[in-house]
Amino acid sequence: MSREVAAVFVAKAVRTFGYGFLGIVFPIHLAALGVGAVGIGIAVSATLLASAALTWAVRRPAERYGARVVLLGLAAATAAAGALLLLFREPWLVVAAAMLGNVSVSTGESGAFLSLEQVVLARALAPERRTWLFGVYNLIGAGAAALGAAAVGVSSSLEQLFALFVAGAGVQALAYRALPATRPAVRARASGAGSGPIMRRLAALFALDSFAGGFALQSLVAYWLHTRFALSLAELGRVFFAVQILTAVSQLLAARLGARFGLLRTMVFSHLLANGLLIGLALAPSAEIAIALLLGRGLLSQMDVPTRQAYVMALVDDHEREAAASLTTLSRTLAQAVSPAATGWLMQAVALSAPFALGGALKIVYDLALWASFRHVPLRGDRVG
Repeated sequence: MSREVAAVFVAKAVRTFGYGFLGIVFPIHLAALGVGAVGIGIAVSATLLASAALTWAVRRPAERYGARVVLLGLAAATAAAGALLLLFREPWLVVAAAMLGNVSVSTGESGAFLSLEQVVLARALAPERRTWLFGVYNLIGAGAAALGAAAVGVSSSLEQLFALFVAGAGVQALAYRALPATRPAVRARASGAGSGPIMRRLAALFALDSFAGGFALQSLVAYWLHTRFALSLAELGRVFFAVQILTAVSQLLAARLGARFGLLRTMVFSHLLANGLLIGLALAPSAEIAIALLLGRGLLSQMDVPTRQAYVMALVDDHEREAAASLTTLSRTLAQAVSPAATGWLMQAVALSAPFALGGALKIVYDLALWASFRHVPLRGDRVG
């Protein structure tokens, strides 16, 4: 394993460990501070919008100075966010901390860290091993997030969790110091129009997927379980620990399936099954059935992540990778930021479960559109999957 890969893996582990407990604690903490369902939805949207802004802001500096400098700056911002959570209890400061710290409020991660780390990893191994590498990367993230979710049930206080988040930012910074200070610039442009039109079309489809996913973010599902079935924080921690473990298993399955059936097929058909389970979640009559559906969805819903990352990196030439990663991550995060605010309204004005049915239906539309649009599009330089 190269130094770059090891550094990214360590940073991913400590960061997603923190996201594992903050994604659950964040909405419950705001509710305890007097924020209602609509306010929580707006807070989640604000967090995602801030993540999108960071994703947009880091692309040019990363292309010019390399990933190391930018990732160190993001780690410093995460430490500052943890300090805000530790020291203050005003709701607006709690939301500001989540925005500054790029806190992940969904089962999978999005944002600036992800867009930069996937480019570092794409350059670290040969193309034929890339899906496997992204599978391990996401396996580490899901496993660490599972441990973070479990920490909710065993921690003695929120302050203890917030202190762990600050410490994790310090470990991230140490890991990023192991990255090369600069990267070799690859600026030679390929002939023709390049990958711009294809990437914009793919980004638009990814935006639809994320907009739909915003109706069923982990933080909102945790709030739904807490409100609908009166699950405690400890019980929620155990549920999402199990969900994340299954998600971790799915990352390695995705690499095997992607190698056998192709990246696009694996992305689409695993996702279709997961979205059927999401619609079923909206109709769950009991906590036991709801948890069973969540576990099934946990095994399937993130299987498209390593295959999607490998697919995006294989669609473009090397000099386009920062732009492609930023564009697709930005489109996903921006679209996902819109729906949580609407989710809070839907939960309050229509039905508590209505957002899950809507999100699942829109995701099925995305899956079918992705297959129809890209099943005949060849990969460019890397003939993988």
